[in-house]
Amino acid sequence: MAGSNGKQKTVRDMILSLGLIGMAAAVIYVFIPHDDRAPELERVDYRVELLTAQRAASYPVAAPDGLPDSWKATSVRFQGADSERWHLGFQDPDGQYVQIEQSTQQRAEFIDRASQGAKATDVTEKIGDRTWTRYAGGRYDALVLEDTPGSTTVVAGTASFEQLARMAGSLKLS
Repeated sequence: MAGSNGKQKTVRDMILSLGLIGMAAAVIYVFIPHDDRAPELERVDYRVELLTAQRAASYPVAAPDGLPDSWKATSVRFQGADSERWHLGFQDPDGQYVQIEQSTQQRAEFIDRASQGAKATDVTEKIGDRTWTRYAGGRYDALVLEDTPGSTTVVAGTASFEQLARMAGSLKLS
């Protein structure tokens, strides 16, 4: 019976040690400053990539014209190898994401990928002289323009349809 008393002390000491470690972790968490805000996104200059895409693409490349400075360009790329894919991402004034995607890729596959799986609705929207189809999804909503010569254009993101329409209305094809 002498051995069981030693085992009880060992278990008790282990529990006390875990308690002290937990208290130390709680003190560190409370008193060490930490920032839970999302990091500030840097504005990118997309002019060079836009000129490259306009020269290389077999279709008129879409880019916004006349958006206020409160719209911040955050990402840009042109992949000319397989499907001539143009991407331009923005943060809208409300902090939501809006992207312009264009490609010569097979239409249904491209729309599914660019809209993050959003599904076509029966709603169309006349923006300027173009008719866009609304797509609603879990992650992104989208506006899709299927009559761009030689390509499909998708404006998608986490922003409201109003902001997506504002972006779509600012697009100039060149």
